[in-house]
Amino acid sequence: MKKSRFTDSQIIGILNQAQAGTPVPELCREHGISSATFYKWRAKFGGMDASMMARLKELEAENAKLKKMYAEERLKLRSSLRRCKKSGEAISPTRDGQTVSVRTWHQYSIGMPGIWH
Repeated sequence: MKKSRFTDSQIIGILNQAQAGTPVPELCREHGISSATFYKWRAKFGGMDASMMARLKELEAENAKLKKMYAEERLKLRSSLRRCKKSGEAISPTRDGQTVSVRTWHQYSIGMPGIWH
C-alpha cells in the first residue's frame, strides 16, 4: 500500500478545517489534494481524533498480518494434502485443521483414544 505524504495529524487538521466552514475546493487547492482524496479521508476518518486514527492503523496492520498467517497455513495444509494423495495414504481433516490418517481419524470419531475398532 502506498504511504500517504500526509501525517495523521495533518489529515485530521484538514478535515477539521472543512468542518469549520472552509470550502472543500479551496482546501484541496491549498493542500494539493484532489477532492476525491478529501472525500475518501472524510469517509474513513471523519469524526476521529489522532489517537483513534492511530488505533485504526494498528488494527489494519494486525489484520494484514493475520491474513498473511492464515494464507501461509492454508498453503501448508494444501501441500500436505497433495503429499498424502501422491503417497496413497488416506487422510481426513480434523476440526482444528490438521490432517490425520484414517486410523487416527476413526479413533477421534468414536471418542475413545487408544481403542481401535
